[in-house]
Order: sequence, then structure tokens, then C-alpha cells
Amino acid sequence: MLVNDEELVKRSKLGDVEAFEQLIARHQQKVYNIAYRLMGNPHDASDLAQEAFIKVFKSIDKFRGEASFSTWLYHIISNVCRDELRKRSRHPVSFLDEPLVTDEGTLEREVADLRGAPEVAFEQKESDVFIQQLISTLNPEYRVVIVMREMMGFTYEEIAGELHISLGTVKSRINRARKYLKERILAERELCRKEERLLVERREA
Repeated sequence: MLVNDEELVKRSKLGDVEAFEQLIARHQQKVYNIAYRLMGNPHDASDLAQEAFIKVFKSIDKFRGEASFSTWLYHIISNVCRDELRKRSRHPVSFLDEPLVTDEGTLEREVADLRGAPEVAFEQKESDVFIQQLISTLNPEYRVVIVMREMMGFTYEEIAGELHISLGTVKSRINRARKYLKERILAERELCRKEERLLVERREA
């Protein structure tokens, strides 16, 4: 019979290491996925997921059950990743819809080429890896809200409270992030179709 999180938490608070290991194993992949979405690479995701689990181990006695264990855990990994992103904000990445201001004037920002070989079908590009590449090009403030909403299932109000920003700001950032991701996916699909047509024409020539 599967033991629920609530029971495993109770046992963990009593010092049951096996119960705590079961909790970690149950949520490990989800925590890693959240970290990966926020940080953009597997190395950082693994390190920060591990850091989050250490925090959980040290503070599980403080968990009062007012929310589900999974919600509490996702708050912790979100905070760990956001703290790391803030540390790196000394070299911020501008949101890609905005121009880049330089000493020589204002330039349109070039988006990194996310395309592989022309022979690769778009279905492969529209995989988790491709979506992650797109998310990682977002400014952290947009990346955080889109991951919290789409992956972690937070409401707009919960995101606003967690990040200490207005509800309007949350909605604006999510809408802009969704718009950017949708436009990039559609543009990539169209580009792949053109490449495929060119390949067919060359083979038939």
C-alpha cells in the first residue's frame, strides 16, 4: 500500500531516514525539472535540487501542513533558484523583445540560433530540449513567472504574493513570456518548412 506524503512527513519528523528518502525519491524528478526550467542547464539544476533537499531535511520540523508537502517543497526549490538567479543578475540578460542599448546607439537584439541541421524535423525541435532553450533565453523575471504558472501550477495571486509584485505585473509578464515563446515556436516551424522544401527541390534538381 502506498504511503501518502503526510504520513512520510510525520515519520521523517520522528527521525525515520527511510521515510525521508521515500519523500525525496517521490518528488526528486519534479524538483529537478523545476530547477532545470529556471536555470536552463542540467548541472545547475542538479546542484540546486540537491541544495533544496538539504534545506528540506534541515527544516522539515518546521513544516506545519498548512499547505501540501509538495507545495512547500516547490516553494523551496523556487526560492533556491531565484536566489541563485539574483546572484547572477550583475550580468542581466535583457528581455529579447527589447532593443539592446550600446555606446553606438540602439540595436535590435539578435536571438540565438536554436536550429540544428536542416534535415532535423520540427517535431524533434519542439521537444522538451527545444522548449527549454527558448525558456532559457527569457529574462529571469519572465522565466520565473512562466515556470511558476505553467509548471508549478501557481495561481496569479500566489505568484504575486510569492514574488512580492502586483497582480498586474504578474499577468503582464506571463502574457509577454507566452507571446514570445509562441512567436518563436511558430517562426521555427515556418523556417523548418522552408528548409525542408529547399532540400526537396535540391534533391529533385
